[in-house]
Amino acid sequence: MLRKIRIVVAVVCFVLITLLFLDFTGVMERHFGWLAKIQLLPALLALNGVVILVLAIVTLLCGRIYCSIICPLGVLQDGISHLAGRRKKYRFHYRKGHPLVRYVILVVYAVILLLGITPLAALLAPYSAYGRIASAFFAPIYRSGNNLIARIAEQGESYAFYRTDIGMTTLSVYLIAAVTLIVLAVVAWRWGRAYCNTVCPVGTLLGLLSRYALLRPVINVSTCTGCGLCAKDCKASCIDPKEHRIDYSRCVACMDCLDACRQKAITFSRVTERPKTAEPSKEEPTSKATEQPKKPTDRRQFLVTAGLLAAGILQAQERKVDGGLAPILDKKVPQRATPIVPPGAQGLRHLHRHCTACQLCVQACPNGVLRPSTRIESLMQPEASYEKGSCRPECTRCSEVCPTGAILRIDRAEKSSIQIGHAVWIAENCIPLTDDVECGNCARHCPVEAIVMVQREGETVRTPVVEEERCIGCGACENLCPARPFSAIYVEGHVQHRTI
Repeated sequence: MLRKIRIVVAVVCFVLITLLFLDFTGVMERHFGWLAKIQLLPALLALNGVVILVLAIVTLLCGRIYCSIICPLGVLQDGISHLAGRRKKYRFHYRKGHPLVRYVILVVYAVILLLGITPLAALLAPYSAYGRIASAFFAPIYRSGNNLIARIAEQGESYAFYRTDIGMTTLSVYLIAAVTLIVLAVVAWRWGRAYCNTVCPVGTLLGLLSRYALLRPVINVSTCTGCGLCAKDCKASCIDPKEHRIDYSRCVACMDCLDACRQKAITFSRVTERPKTAEPSKEEPTSKATEQPKKPTDRRQFLVTAGLLAAGILQAQERKVDGGLAPILDKKVPQRATPIVPPGAQGLRHLHRHCTACQLCVQACPNGVLRPSTRIESLMQPEASYEKGSCRPECTRCSEVCPTGAILRIDRAEKSSIQIGHAVWIAENCIPLTDDVECGNCARHCPVEAIVMVQREGETVRTPVVEEERCIGCGACENLCPARPFSAIYVEGHVQHRTI
């Protein structure tokens, strides 16, 4: 029964988290956005003490159920391993762990986080890795299906559905997501949870706590026949049937061993003492040489763990607006000296230190403004560009979905006063000067009236002047400028945002 409950809850969590990355309406985020915020690494980066404390308590009570229920990457591996198990049953066996490798990776990972090199840390973050997989491979399929349904509905004069951009991502995200998925699939197919128990820093961190869990799978030596079915069915390969011992630092509390044992010799119960391998017979007393020495509790590892916990495929459909003044050509991205990051990010430094590149904000952006960065120092983290749309002052979706605090939550009033950049006018691209006609698109659509049209000396038509102190960098001017392929006005980002 415990195994069935675990599977049902894990599937529900997995589906809901996946829908968070697929949904473009905002409905899922309003109801289930908390599932992203209870992921361990996002909670650490956001310094969400309540979530960190709850996850630590749950692990100390029941072991690594986080890895089997809450972590979407872990559930994905379980699904792949289950498919492999349908071809060959009882394919696992006990393997010694690699504690040195695990702890070295954990220490290096902690140093990387403390140094703020989050693009590198994001490669191993389990939640972010699954987010990239869902965004790169699942989201285009989901949105293409939505567009097909919307087209069929339109033919029946029904507008219950509406079309949306398919949301293609960058090549770097595709490649990293593809490599991650292939590696995970191969490892899970052959060795079950080997990735979680060797590479994943979250698994190692929780494994240190789970060694002291109150409730754990316990082998009853008196009823165990030593058949080894539990070890053959253990995807963590952490059960040693000969020694009647379980490596609790690698056990993910999947409860598979409970169902596999035909003698019901394994129970999920409180551990009162270290399980013994066997009771010595009266005829053959054990010698001191064969006695297993008791290992003292490693309190230092527990303190280190507590310290770490406390510290913390289709082309998109583009909008083409020419204003009736220029040929319809694809707009090209201008060369910005400073990238534009979303309002609520406070600036480049804050975003770079807290963002794990999970792509949730990129998928949630309804205007197609955010996209993954291709810069090495901010690889896969969100940057704004205005070829498809502008960052509307009334939209705060990215700040609502971010689970790490990289984009702090803001309201509409705050967003309208946050300057993330300023517009820059390029005279040689401006249609009034190149074609000697009136335009004024940028001034008409500026939501804060930071652009005015003036007639300069020696000119026969009016051209724009930007009041940088009023401009918030929303990109409406850049997006709606009819000049092609480069807009005559573009937004230059600010290293540090400010309130105007």
